[in-house]
Amino acid sequence: MAVWIQAQQLQGDALHQMQSLYGQHFPIEVRHYLSHWIEGQLWDAVDLENPQEEFKAKRLLDSLIQELQNKAEHQVGEDGFLLKIKLGHYASQLKSTYDRCPLELVRCIKHILYTEQRLVREATNSSSPVGGMMDSMSQKYQQINQAFEELRLMTQDTENDLRKLQHNQEYFIIQYQESLRIQAQLTSLATLPPADRQLREPALLNKRATVETWLTREANTLQKYRLDLAEKHQKTLQLLRKQQTIILDDELIQWKRRQQLAGNGGPPEGGLDILQSWCEKLAETIWQNRQQIRRAEHLRQQLPIPGPIEELLNELNSTITDIISALVTSTFIIEKQPPQVLKTQTKFAATVRLLVGGKLNVHMNPPQVKATIISEQQAKALLKNENTRNDSSGEILNNNCVMEYHQTTGTLSAHFRNMSLKRIKRSDRRGAESVTEEKFTILFESQFSVGGNELVFQVKTLSLPVVVIVHGSQDNNATATVLWDNAFAEPGRVPFLVPDKVLWPQLCDAINMKYKAEVQSNRGLSEENLVFLAQKAFSSSSNNPDDYRNMTMTWSQFNRESLPGRNFTFWQWFDGVMELTKKHLKPHWNDGAILGFVNKQQAQDMLMSKPNGTFLLRFSDSEIGGITIAWVAENPNKAGERMVWNLMPYTTKDFSIRSLADRISDLNHLLFLYPDRPKDEVFSKYYTPPLCKINHYILDLEFRSAISLLLQLEEAN
Repeated sequence: MAVWIQAQQLQGDALHQMQSLYGQHFPIEVRHYLSHWIEGQLWDAVDLENPQEEFKAKRLLDSLIQELQNKAEHQVGEDGFLLKIKLGHYASQLKSTYDRCPLELVRCIKHILYTEQRLVREATNSSSPVGGMMDSMSQKYQQINQAFEELRLMTQDTENDLRKLQHNQEYFIIQYQESLRIQAQLTSLATLPPADRQLREPALLNKRATVETWLTREANTLQKYRLDLAEKHQKTLQLLRKQQTIILDDELIQWKRRQQLAGNGGPPEGGLDILQSWCEKLAETIWQNRQQIRRAEHLRQQLPIPGPIEELLNELNSTITDIISALVTSTFIIEKQPPQVLKTQTKFAATVRLLVGGKLNVHMNPPQVKATIISEQQAKALLKNENTRNDSSGEILNNNCVMEYHQTTGTLSAHFRNMSLKRIKRSDRRGAESVTEEKFTILFESQFSVGGNELVFQVKTLSLPVVVIVHGSQDNNATATVLWDNAFAEPGRVPFLVPDKVLWPQLCDAINMKYKAEVQSNRGLSEENLVFLAQKAFSSSSNNPDDYRNMTMTWSQFNRESLPGRNFTFWQWFDGVMELTKKHLKPHWNDGAILGFVNKQQAQDMLMSKPNGTFLLRFSDSEIGGITIAWVAENPNKAGERMVWNLMPYTTKDFSIRSLADRISDLNHLLFLYPDRPKDEVFSKYYTPPLCKINHYILDLEFRSAISLLLQLEEAN
């Protein structure tokens, strides 16, 4: 069912939230009359952080305006006349608003669609049978929303009590002024003749006694009101702390963990809209309670009454300031991480966001954010508050950015689009560590005020660890460091400690995630593939997966020590396989045509039981990023004897000249892909058309001739 049809069926608060998405920036009538068209566009295909995508956004804007104009033109009748004028007006209004900033239109519509989908999803979950059918996520969200409703009611209750206290105190002050007036009258009686004084004094003394009795009683009542209010505020702050802990220490930390795993190819971390809405509700509730506590303090100062209330209010003030400070500093986050393998002299981007910026009106005085690269040691010192100097480990160009407020989405963020690492200062390396094992981080810091400079916050946040390289040849080793860190980092760790060894199944999960993401395939590594990799990693011959479940692999085994008899590490070999598959073999891997993770002996055992001409494709053991063809055929030197042949491995260089499918087509002795599929049935759809094929063949021959000539010249020299 279309989202808009479901959105119109929302009730209560959900309907109010949906309606609040619309306004002059995007009229609800446009959403209604163009609902089918809007939901059919690829809004997610536009990268909002890339200015180069503006032409896509402009095309969408122009199409939207054209659709509106077409809709207006087709309106007929009396009602249609008014709608025609209205839709035409909206077309002009949207063009005027977004013509110079079409990316903002895309941002606005993406936000609307995402929020509508969330509201519909939440409404569907809440209306479905409770119990086993409601997943844990829905239950958790429901608990958070229930706690917010409880906080709202508690805050409303204390607001009512505060008004009552203020009213009673104002009346008390009036009566107190009355007692002072009576006392002044009694004092003035001394100037009167005794007869007059005796006539008037008893009534005034009576009146004074009555008022003073009332004042004494009412002072005790006011003190009780103040203490009751303070106790209610204590309970509110306890629930606020609990709610904030759930949102910041559970939900936000989980989002950050998902963001880290996304760096290894895990699923996207998900949008921040729900988290931001929760953080904004926290900010709103905290601020309301803070203002109430300050008003209670002001009432106490207006009318000091001896007792424990002063100390209680000081404690409440201190607690609420701690709570809002924790909220603000924790919600200054990195929405889009800088690349974790960072090459010097290369442009890179990042986005930081303050989740409570719009609600606390920080954008009224837009803060500036500064980015600095610091070392692992400097990051440790910073988190221990030992860093008193503005140390850095390099120079980043274009490292200052002002936070911008986006009215349509309510987000306050700074988009660093053109940063570049000009130079890096490395620390002394220890032992076998290489430059590609040294971790840095980008420190983002800012300062802003809340409540008209009432509170000033210094905020800092660290990026995920980055490894700095100066040459592309260092990329695969740097990627290994990042992969290990992303996969095995523990929450709340000291920067940037990771275990030196992990269980083999943990590593399997990490490399399988990375493999599927790099190759962009749903076909991951099978159990047989992982057994092959375990045999390679541990120099083992066991085919039983259970034999490897409790084995551990160290970082040195992963990417420091070379495999036995080779000049490359386990990771370097695996990374070469990924690169080759990603660039040249992806369709064949997805088709299941490449077994890949098979050693030479296994290939021989598999093929010897098959007819001549049967072949399989396996990744080379001896060369990084190579794939070889193994096939069974007669031994030309021994009649009646069969043997398995292995071609020299093909690499990226070979496939950039001629594809794998065409090379298999050229080899007439290859007949069946293991176990028994005719090769043309598997590969023919990837063959190059005949005319192009000849050109590629000539190019291949020319390339080989050139290489041969170079070798001859080299021998001659």
